[in-house]
Formats: sequence, C-alpha cells, structure tokens
Amino acid sequence: MIPRILISFLVLISVANTQAEERSPPVVSDSTERVEGMSKPNFIVIFCDDLGYNDVGAYGSTLHRTPHIDRMAREGRVFSDFYVTSGVCTPSRASLMTGCYPKRVNLHENEKNGWVLFPGNQKGISSDEITLPEILKAEGYATAIIGKWHLGDQPEFFPLSHGFDYYYGIPYSNDMGLIRGNGERHGLSRDRPGELRYPPLPLMRNNDIIELEPDQRLITQKYTQEVIKWIRAHKHEPLFLYFPQTMPHAPQYSSENFAGKSANGKWGDTVEEIDWSVGEVLKELEAQGIDDKTMVVFLSDNGGAMNWGASNYPLKGGKGTTHEGGHRVPFIARWPGTIPAGTHSSQLATSMDLLPTIAKLAGGEAPTDRIIDGKDIKPLLTGKNSAQSPHNAYYYYYRGRLEAVRSGDWKLTVEKTVTRRGETIEYPLALYNLKDDIGETENVANDHPKVVEHLQTLLAEARVDLGDDHPDYQTPGKNTRPSGFVEDAVFLRGKPD
Repeated sequence: MIPRILISFLVLISVANTQAEERSPPVVSDSTERVEGMSKPNFIVIFCDDLGYNDVGAYGSTLHRTPHIDRMAREGRVFSDFYVTSGVCTPSRASLMTGCYPKRVNLHENEKNGWVLFPGNQKGISSDEITLPEILKAEGYATAIIGKWHLGDQPEFFPLSHGFDYYYGIPYSNDMGLIRGNGERHGLSRDRPGELRYPPLPLMRNNDIIELEPDQRLITQKYTQEVIKWIRAHKHEPLFLYFPQTMPHAPQYSSENFAGKSANGKWGDTVEEIDWSVGEVLKELEAQGIDDKTMVVFLSDNGGAMNWGASNYPLKGGKGTTHEGGHRVPFIARWPGTIPAGTHSSQLATSMDLLPTIAKLAGGEAPTDRIIDGKDIKPLLTGKNSAQSPHNAYYYYYRGRLEAVRSGDWKLTVEKTVTRRGETIEYPLALYNLKDDIGETENVANDHPKVVEHLQTLLAEARVDLGDDHPDYQTPGKNTRPSGFVEDAVFLRGKPD
C-alpha cells in the first residue's frame, strides 16, 4: 500500500509539471558529472522553526497557500522520510552545524537539564567542534547566518566564532524576551529574585545588539531583506547562507501583508509569509544569474507545534516527542539542472547528513579526526530514485534518553513511563512498520520477534556509543564530546544604535 502522503506528492508533481514545463530548466543526463565538473556551487539552507510535516502544499496542506515552496518541490526533490535529531530547537540546530547527534556533542539539554538553551545559560557549542561553515570557509566560501542561532548567547558561542562571516538575527527563541508565547509579559525570575525571567529580546548584527524587543511583525521581512542584500554583495564568490527563520515559533507575528489573511489564524499567516520569503530568495538567485549553481534546501528544525496550529498529518505526535511527528520533517532540495525536477525520495536521510554532503560538494570533506554521524547523501539528492539510504539505523532521543530506533522500515520504541500534567502514562515496547503504518497505530512486536531482537541490539550499541539517560541504563556514552561552557555567564544586554 502506498502511503497517502506519497500519493499527494505524486499528484502535486504530476499536475504541476505541466504548468512549470516552460520555466523549469532542463535536467542534465549525468548529474554526478555536472556536480564534479562545475565551479564551486552555492548553498542556501532555509530552516523553519516548529513548522509541521503537513504545513506546506507539497506535503498535503490544504490550509496554507505555499506556491513558492511548492515550486521548489516541482523543480526539485521531495523527501518523505527526512529526520532531524530532536523534537526541539537547540539540539536540532547543533546537529545541523556539527553533523552529529546532540548527545554526541553534549547539546541535548542545557546545564540545568532543560531541553533547550535559555538566555544566560552557561552551555553552548564548543569551540573544538568543526562546523559546516568552518569547513566551507576553508574552501573559500563567504558564509552568513541570518535568523535564529540558539546555540549559546555568550560571546564564545556567537556565530562569528564558529565559521560565519556575518550574522543578523535573534540569538534564541522569540518567546525568550519580555513577551511570552501567549503575548503576556514574563513574570519574575525564579533564579534571580526581583528580576525579569529574561532580558529584552535582542536583535543582533554580528556581535552587537542593534535593537531590543524588535517589532516581530516585521522580523520575517527584515530577515529576507538582509538575505537579499547579502546575496547581492557576494554573488561573485561561492556562498553559504544559513537562513533559520524565527517563525512560526510562538508568539506568531506577521506583517500587515499577511496578518489575518490565511485560513489558519496566526500560524497560517506566518507560514504564508515564510513562503513569500522563499519566493524572494528564488527570485533573487534568478536575477543575479546564479540560480543554476545554487542548491537550496528547505526544512524545519523539529515537528510542528500542534497546540499553536501546526499539522503533522499523517504522522503521530509533534514537537517535543519521539513519535514520527516530532522528528520527521518536510525536506525539499532544489538545484536546477543537478537535482532532478519533480522527483521524490522515500529513503531515510537526516539533517546531520548536510554537513558531509555539502562539504564534499564544495570540494572539502567532513572532519576525519572525530566521529561524524552524518552520511554523504549526494546520491539521494542528485541521483536516480534507486539510490539507497546510507543509514543502517537512526536513533530517536528525548533529551538524553534513547526512546526509539529505526532501521529500514521498522521502528522500535522502548518501554517508558511519562508523567505530564499530573497524568502518568505507561508506554509498552512497540514495533511499527512505517512503510505500511506511517501513523504508528499498530504495535506488531509480537508478530516479529526477530526484528525486535535486531533493533534491541542496535539500541544496545547506541547506549555504549552515545549513552542513555533512561533510569534503567544511565550510561554516559564512550564516544561523546563536551559542549562549550562559560563559568560566569551573563544575560545579553546592550543599547540600540
């Protein structure tokens, strides 16, 4: 049985290809030869915050108008089984930058066992890690991040210390200022009596704060304007642009051109403005004549936040979970003439793979002096649909706790007890065939004991390698590395220019 979501891909692509035939560039017959023979390509990574699997038209959304993202799907390749390594922000972003599981680089939680970094935290990305922009910078690339960083807000952790030439954006989540996700002011700090929980939300350029509590209705527009200016300034050199959008993370804000215009409230408004932003990026690449030498990828940092309006259909769960809806995200890759247009892949791939893949495409390589969990997925991006996933296993972590493993079409979840809002829920060991049961509805563990045994062996290997904070195991992992750490961390403060 073909999963319903893949049927949506095929219908969309079939209908749209006819409409796009005249404007879509021809696909070369040998993508590999083109990649290896051309001048250094450009790379743009558009990374949304909390966007759901079913929040764009290419993945079946009927609520949101996303013509530009859908155009990327028509002119590129759509992945149905693409994973990020966490259900929340910081750990996922750590994987994108380092090519590793968050547990590997000790960014699976903050120093107070919280599941993301907060303003003034002591932890951040280590200066010993070799990031994707550092690899590309060594290959002669101009590098920039425009948007949300969220890998530490102390000077040692800033983007310019980790391979980026330029930074413009908010260094952490947009609800970590004076305004809560529900629009109310934050209460007093529990750790600092008499002080607000967080300082004013900072907008930064490079290492300087240029504005406090910026008007978030304009943030997607401001980011996009900065992106356009930066592309124009660096169009004659190979460029790497990391564009992590602040939206649609709560609180959702949109400019007057989009506010109140969608069929899904504030959430839909932000999604449709992000789509506009994607369109502006594609338009600029064409205007500068660098469209066919630029790979643009679009994805989300974790599963959609359903309590705010996201949809992860037909997946189970969402942000913060290790269900498919927490880790599996939309991923679209477009590179005219190199990535075959109107195609899809159902092979397992991950955000960790972008580091070794982009490094190789740029003429460099991933670090060889340490474990890198990502794999080269160039065959999945540029090759024929017969290309196979390079991953034998993918591990689902909830903070430091190993909760599931996928190998092939099989996913095994471990026994666990979860207490939320005073309610305790017991989850049994469960086996799912994700090819036939994408929604994780039928536990078939009793029918496939040998599959269960094999996946339990993989879990045991991960516990030795990466560790597991589950109360039954409490293993640190023999191949993990320390995060960065600042003894006297302080809040970011500053005055607008």
